[in-house]
Amino acid sequence: MTVPLSHATVLLSEAVEALNVRPSGVYVDGTYGRGGHSAKIIEQLGSEGRLVVIDKDPDAIAHARALYQGDVRFAAWHGSFRDFPAALAAHGIEGQLDGLLLDLGVSSPQLDDAARGFSFMRDGDLDMRMNPSQGLSARQWLMQADEKEIADVLWLYGEERFSRQIARAIVRSRVASPLLTTLQLAELVAQAVPKREPGKHPATRSFQAIRIKVNQELDDVEACLQQVVGQLSPQGRLVVISFHSLEDRLVKHFMRDQSTPPRLPKGLPVMEQQVVPVMRLVGKAVRPSTAEIDANVRARSATMRVAEKV
Repeated sequence: MTVPLSHATVLLSEAVEALNVRPSGVYVDGTYGRGGHSAKIIEQLGSEGRLVVIDKDPDAIAHARALYQGDVRFAAWHGSFRDFPAALAAHGIEGQLDGLLLDLGVSSPQLDDAARGFSFMRDGDLDMRMNPSQGLSARQWLMQADEKEIADVLWLYGEERFSRQIARAIVRSRVASPLLTTLQLAELVAQAVPKREPGKHPATRSFQAIRIKVNQELDDVEACLQQVVGQLSPQGRLVVISFHSLEDRLVKHFMRDQSTPPRLPKGLPVMEQQVVPVMRLVGKAVRPSTAEIDANVRARSATMRVAEKV
């Protein structure tokens, strides 16, 4: 196991409080990271409670297993949170879920480890995979994708307005020599961007978009949400922390749709009280306090949403 790097858990108390943890409940932390939320959840569990943690990153899972070795309340599962029903089934606790927590995006240890290739500020192999043993790396994808696909990804996932110029520069550059490192890509993007946003590195949006593509992050969120209602127990909670507008939009629309009664044609013999939504919203969207952002600048874009199964 690699030595865990520092990680400040965003909305730690708020997220665990929103889960409404019961001592005998069953909970899933779908994005273990370095276990900040998990530690606070398991503190509140009794001997009958269960916590299943999931992460794509093998370092995160190794950290979890080492930390909670021998704790019968705890189980770790290596994979995507989209497959959380399989993780529950593997541990014999399917259909009993009282809460699912998702803290989306990349973790601080992944960003801070140059060898993982997530950061445009540190030179390392252009990888970006949360699970380095699965799928194409960023380097491999950039070497084989055509110009239109690269531009579409930069625009869709990074909302990068200079996506076409950047894609063109990448395709031209790779003909002469392969893109191998993060700083190579960051410098190439910086040269291709004609106008810069104040206070933001020109490669920020491109790195974000490529990371989302390589790890299928939005696909994972959509697939996970579609399974939540069927897995949660009555009064079970879904708590999601997003750091990207596209992720937050998916979560917001899902929770809104599930908490809105279906529209029925006029004249149907159905009483209003018979048409009940499957979930209810719990409070409004929560964002980090000024104090938390001052202590951890990476928290500034976080948004937390909570829904409960009716």
